[in-house]
Amino acid sequence: MIQNPILPGFNPDPSICRVGDDYYIATSTFEWYPGVQIHHSRDLANWTLIRRPLERQSQLDMRGNPDSCGVWAPCLSYADGQFYLVYTDVKRLDGNFKDAHNYIVTAPSIEAAWSDPVYVNSSGFDPSLFHDDDGRKWFVNMQWNHRSESYGGSPKHPAFDGILMQEWDAATKTLIGPIQNIFAGSSLGLVEGPHLFKRNGWYYLTTAEGGTGYAHAVTMARSRTIGGPYEMHPDTHLITAKDSPEAPLQRAGHGQYVETPDGQAYHTHLCGRPLAPKRRSPLGRETAIQKCVWKDDGWLYLVDGGRVPAVDVEAPDGANSRGVETSVERRFDSAELPAEFQWLRTPEPARIFSLAGRRGFLRLFARESIGSWFEQALVARRQEHHRFRAETVVEFAPDTYQQVAGLAHYYNRHKFHALGVTLHESLGRVLSILSCPGDYPESRLTFPVGPGVAVPDGPLELAMEVDDNNLQFFWRPVGNKADDTAAGDDWQPIGPVLDAGVISDEGGRGEHGSFTGAFAGMFAFDTSGRAKPADFARFGYRGGEGAA
Repeated sequence: MIQNPILPGFNPDPSICRVGDDYYIATSTFEWYPGVQIHHSRDLANWTLIRRPLERQSQLDMRGNPDSCGVWAPCLSYADGQFYLVYTDVKRLDGNFKDAHNYIVTAPSIEAAWSDPVYVNSSGFDPSLFHDDDGRKWFVNMQWNHRSESYGGSPKHPAFDGILMQEWDAATKTLIGPIQNIFAGSSLGLVEGPHLFKRNGWYYLTTAEGGTGYAHAVTMARSRTIGGPYEMHPDTHLITAKDSPEAPLQRAGHGQYVETPDGQAYHTHLCGRPLAPKRRSPLGRETAIQKCVWKDDGWLYLVDGGRVPAVDVEAPDGANSRGVETSVERRFDSAELPAEFQWLRTPEPARIFSLAGRRGFLRLFARESIGSWFEQALVARRQEHHRFRAETVVEFAPDTYQQVAGLAHYYNRHKFHALGVTLHESLGRVLSILSCPGDYPESRLTFPVGPGVAVPDGPLELAMEVDDNNLQFFWRPVGNKADDTAAGDDWQPIGPVLDAGVISDEGGRGEHGSFTGAFAGMFAFDTSGRAKPADFARFGYRGGEGAA
């Protein structure tokens, strides 16, 4: 069986592509760098992260992009002996405008260096490229209507002004011919995330609707001609949990169709696993997959009937579960950052971290404040479990309260909890908690432990335990070297139990106000502008029952 979600933690908008016996899923990364996660599988059940292709400044520079902007809804496809990746770089979230720029990059293989981007258009987001069987290529994206007073947290249907289609000329790398609005969506509204495919002479169009919260859905339509008109699926929606609040997989929508080599049908979709009692989703929007069946009426349906996604799904023959790695200990003794880590926005990582500055350590160069939209030193990995423990060892010698480095549970600049080493004028070196528990207008920065807790010189071990909606920080000193085990001291809790559930899509101003996911990682900032270095010897993550 396949157990959903197949890509746990923040992995939304899954575009799936099969080449021979190999499956690839591309997911959105928003403001996290490098851009786009590509996972690989041979059986649809077991997936491995193999590439983040948008990795240099000529491809992607997100400095200044607001939270929940950046890379939205990539589409991965294969034709003409090469892979195509279509993506949006969104430069604005709030207000009437989006400033969403669409690009195409290509590569001969997933692992190869991807091309510099070719600009396509800016009429809306969620682009997709369809390769027709006559050799023509069609570019589709939703059209954004800035006149609708639609803004983050309060999406309005009129802003989502249908699905646009125009022919793409691969030789000249330009759009040609007329622009057509081929699909207005259903009465659910907020139509986006289009994907086209062809079967038995029909053009099938799947879209996402209902917003990216609890009314989300995969809507399906078809036409004999690519330009429409498109008739709606008998059930309108192929996948949705909007009418089933008890279902374990909520917020189901935005995915893509794929067939196995022997013709079995599957469809990916994003989903959320909210926590009671406030229905908040710290793991963000995750990737799931459903088995489907074609019926005599020429429409696709979930194999078990209905529209509600299942947790356990029948896998293709030959699939074997290899289990999920729930405990990972990373030491920074390689020239490359471990694959699960990312940073925010900047294509110049050498300005915020180094693996060569001190052998065996990750050195962060403290830059702008935690939550900066431009250049902050935060290196983190996705939260993949509702219960987890993260640990690190930090060496940091601040000479002003403007210098802070430590461990963070981070969503965006308005939603984070952080335990940092800093300096207090009378107490000396201290550990202090920074906590920002929600989006504006409620946004406020608080320090629950007052001036901080005095700590000895030398390296410190920092830890946090998250148990569903609760977070507790811990610390202890270590031996003379930062890679030593603890010097016999028990872990000491520090500060109050904090609200971990607010580090979620729904935290703060609600389900449409932001839509990425929670991270655990290491941070440093120096608002004096002197880029004080902080050295981290290791980072451990243990997830699952009993982890916290």
